[in-house]
Amino acid sequence: MSLSFLLTNDDGIDAPGLAVLRRAIAPWGSAVVLAPDRHLSGCSHQATTSRPLELNQVAAGCYSLDGSPVDCTRVGLVHLAPQTQWVVSGVNEGGNLGADIYLSGTVAAAREASLLGKPGIAISQYVRRRPIDWPQTERWTRHVLELLLTRPWEPRTFWNVNLPHPDPGAPEVPECVFCHVDPHPLPVNFEVLDGKLHYRARYQDRLRTPGHDVEHCFAGSITVSLMHLVPSAGRTARGVEDPRADAPG
Repeated sequence: MSLSFLLTNDDGIDAPGLAVLRRAIAPWGSAVVLAPDRHLSGCSHQATTSRPLELNQVAAGCYSLDGSPVDCTRVGLVHLAPQTQWVVSGVNEGGNLGADIYLSGTVAAAREASLLGKPGIAISQYVRRRPIDWPQTERWTRHVLELLLTRPWEPRTFWNVNLPHPDPGAPEVPECVFCHVDPHPLPVNFEVLDGKLHYRARYQDRLRTPGHDVEHCFAGSITVSLMHLVPSAGRTARGVEDPRADAPG
């Protein structure tokens, strides 16, 4: 199986996770890399329409853009690499679990791919402490790709993947759990220093719904969540055909 990929992220063109992703994807085909020219973590689904975008080639098959991850997906699929079959975003340095999906530029890049009619995967490495074992991340990323790239793609969906923090004695390849994202919000707390508010909430203190991605990933499993876009025309919010959809008027 030889596939064509567009790779992007929100950590920037020089991020180690992007290099890991490029190596991990190599057995499945060719890849064009198009990533932001700077770190843009937490930029969500921001898109640039009010100014021109500057595209620069930094190496063979590798480009930077002075825009967001969503811009990278758009420029990649529409302008730079329209032959792309899969968009893969990551590997993000930090988890994108539960409510993170609304803030993450990594996830937004994969979501935009689905909006534009292409399958997408967002991959993130949960970090409890540093340094990150990037070779381990690469092996786990390759394992996840083996599972997902052979599955039929359901239009208007994309995958959100989180890799656990590797602990001593952990299995070479953790269990891969398909699960829903946790509905709880992120913890929020601030400390006032010098008249300014500093975010002080701890990621590890977040609530964990049993059987959902936060609990499984914190416990050492790879989590894979199928994300759905808004319901298509003719379907209700529950995904049931609306009998009025084809009615005139």
